[in-house]
Amino acid sequence: MTKALTESTVLSNGVKMPWLGLGVFKVTEEGLAEKTVKAAIDAGYRHIDTAAAYGNEEGVGAGVKNSGVPRDELFITTKVWNADQGYETSLAAFEKSLSKLDMDYVDLLLIHWPVKGKYKETWRALEDIYKSGKARAVGVSNFQIHHLQDLAEGSGLVPMVNQVEYHPLLSQVELLAYCRANGIQLTAWSPLMQGHLDIPLLAEIGNKYGKTPAQVVLRWDLQNGVITIPKSVTPSRIAENADIFDFELSREDMEKLSSLNQNRRFGSDPDNFNF
Repeated sequence: MTKALTESTVLSNGVKMPWLGLGVFKVTEEGLAEKTVKAAIDAGYRHIDTAAAYGNEEGVGAGVKNSGVPRDELFITTKVWNADQGYETSLAAFEKSLSKLDMDYVDLLLIHWPVKGKYKETWRALEDIYKSGKARAVGVSNFQIHHLQDLAEGSGLVPMVNQVEYHPLLSQVELLAYCRANGIQLTAWSPLMQGHLDIPLLAEIGNKYGKTPAQVVLRWDLQNGVITIPKSVTPSRIAENADIFDFELSREDMEKLSSLNQNRRFGSDPDNFNF
C-alpha cells in the first residue's frame, strides 16, 4: 500500500492523481491561501484542492507560482459552483477560474453539487472542457449513486472522480463499491470530521502505532483506496497530516474503524441542500 507522500493512483483516463492533497475550504483571510499552499508544497504535497466557491483561487495560484515547484509536477483541482451550473455558464465560470488561478489548465475539474435539472448540462460543458485539454480530468462532487446513474444516461464520459464527505462515521460503503465498479475514484472531503476526533477508539489505535487520531483516520482512507484531502492552515499540522506513509493499519483495526459508521454527516446532504 501507499508508502510515500509523492505516490499517486491512476485515474480511468491514465492521469496520475496523488493520494494525499491539501483542502483549502474557508481559507479566505488575506494572503492565507497563498501561504498555506506554499507551506504544503514545501512539506512535500503535490495536490491542492480548491473551488470557485472557496473564494481563494487567486491565493492558490499565487502559492503554486511562488512554490518554486514546476506546474506540471503539481495536481490542482477546482470546481464549478452551483450558481454557475448550466452549459454556457459553466464554460464561462471555468474560464474565470483559470484566470484567477493564473493557469492554462487544471488537473481536475469537478461539478461541486448535483443541482437538480442543471448538472447534466454542466457535465456536457465539462466534457467539452476535457476535450479541449484545459482540464486533464473531470468529475463530480457530492454525487450519490442515483446521480451517477442519471449522469451515465446519454453521456459517453464517466466521471473520473467523485469527491464526497467520507470518514469513519460516514463510511459510504455502497457508494464506494459503486464507484470502484465503474472506474470512478472516490475522494474524501472533511476526512477529519471537522475536528470531531475525540473518539476513544481513534486514540486507542493511534497509541498502538504511535500516531494521532487524525493520522489514523487519514491512513484508514488510503487503505480503503480513497484519496484524502485534509484541510489545515497550520504548517505543523499540514506536515503531521502527511506523516501517514510509514505505518499500515492491520485488517482488524481497519474493521474496527469501519464499524464506527453511523451514516453521520457534518456537511450537507447531497439529496437535500438548498444552495
